[in-house]
Amino acid sequence: MQDRQEKISQVVVTAGQMRDIEQRIFAAGMPVVALMEKVAGLIARRVQDLIPPTHLKKRVGILVGPGHNGGDALVVARELHFRGYEVGIYSPFSKLKELTTQHLQYAQSLAIPCYSLIEQLPDCDFLIDGLFGFGLERTITDNIATAINELNERNQPIFSIDLPSGIHTDTGEVLGTAIRATHTFCLGLWKLAFLQDQALDYFGKVELIDFDIPLVDVQAVLGEVPKIKRITKVTALSNLPLPRPPVTHKYKEGHLLLICGSRRYAGGAILTGLGARASGVGMLSIAVPESLKYLLVSHLPEALIIGCPETETGAISQLQLPEKTDLSSFSAIAIGPGLTKDSTPIVEAVIKSAEPLLLDADALNILAQLGTIPTLQQRHAATVLTPHTGEFQRLFPDIGDVKADKIKAVQAAASQCGATILLKGARTAISNPQGAVWINPESTPALARGGSGDVLTGLLGGLLAQAATKQIPIEDIVATATWWHSQAGILAAQERTELGVDAFTLTQYLMPVLKQI
Repeated sequence: MQDRQEKISQVVVTAGQMRDIEQRIFAAGMPVVALMEKVAGLIARRVQDLIPPTHLKKRVGILVGPGHNGGDALVVARELHFRGYEVGIYSPFSKLKELTTQHLQYAQSLAIPCYSLIEQLPDCDFLIDGLFGFGLERTITDNIATAINELNERNQPIFSIDLPSGIHTDTGEVLGTAIRATHTFCLGLWKLAFLQDQALDYFGKVELIDFDIPLVDVQAVLGEVPKIKRITKVTALSNLPLPRPPVTHKYKEGHLLLICGSRRYAGGAILTGLGARASGVGMLSIAVPESLKYLLVSHLPEALIIGCPETETGAISQLQLPEKTDLSSFSAIAIGPGLTKDSTPIVEAVIKSAEPLLLDADALNILAQLGTIPTLQQRHAATVLTPHTGEFQRLFPDIGDVKADKIKAVQAAASQCGATILLKGARTAISNPQGAVWINPESTPALARGGSGDVLTGLLGGLLAQAATKQIPIEDIVATATWWHSQAGILAAQERTELGVDAFTLTQYLMPVLKQI
């Protein structure tokens, strides 16, 4: 049972895939009416849990569309009516699906009032949105658009069934206008829109209503290993280098080389080093300009700080490793935070190495100038890029608007350059060159602070170094670091508010969040 729940919680589907899965369920003999009753019953119970009836009747408005989403809403209306709520129905459509029509007729037989104009619907304590479900592709216009805009202006709690009406299931695009839900009940399987940044303002709090879709039907449509998956706690924790074997030593636990910092951006080197420290990597070497060496030693006394010759502007001019040491001595290399573009020769040299490599910040900007795809196609070792949206567009100018569909964009980029791409955002997306995608389903705007990405680079670099000798897919390690980083931000924001999570504070929550979990 737990294995099924974990697999279901990872699954993300498009509208077409969800439609195919439902068709398999109905073809196997599940009556549509029975499934509607089951789903709506689960929703009604959750609504009752969240807004219980009191001695003063709660008024609820039910927004009914023409399809089965509207039918779900009508069953919820009936159940809430029986449980003591004062229910009113807004149904503006003249033609409904047969099953939805039957539920509406029964609701009217119970003397539940039904209105065709939004102005007729009395003020309510909350609303249930069942206007449109998954698969909507046309733009909402005319009286329905006007009604949605008016409902949004009422500032009443709105519970949307499956998706807020007006949101495209796959891209998260707003189709003209959309319900701004305070709570969304996603039915059966997570839809792709829930992981697209542009739709997040419309969902409110989200939860999955699991109505026991057989795993065999999901796998028949998506395959044994789905292309797109949500990062879950179970998956992330399973990829951590824990527990360690009883007999080990520091070199068996990975040796990471960080190349970062400049006189102008000394803090980037410190934050990256602190992120790497939290990863538990066995050995940590940090190459910085000579003028920063003792500053780094004071913050990271356990690390080997390598002072390098620097330019007049205080950037690394030459990578000067200790005697008898070359790049092949390291399990993984991470380069970029605080580097400045004056260190272009260093980035060029490191890209030619044969070690797993993580490029971030200025290393990405330098890579874009060198030519992303031809440069990376010369590499044979694992490569990870961690751009934000602006850096991504500089790296891959021929890929369309990343904001329109970030999942397709990150898949295309990874395929073109042969690297694993971590595209930062409210819902960070990770793709390997074969198109397998992990999406981080939970984060916090508290991480929208300078230096937060530097912490992630160090943390991820340390995990890559530890995983170098293990048979773990690179994208799984990237997913684990992303999840760990965001969970630390969430915990810090809970304790300090979203305003109190600077990058240095974030590093102090990386270990507590694991201990708590």
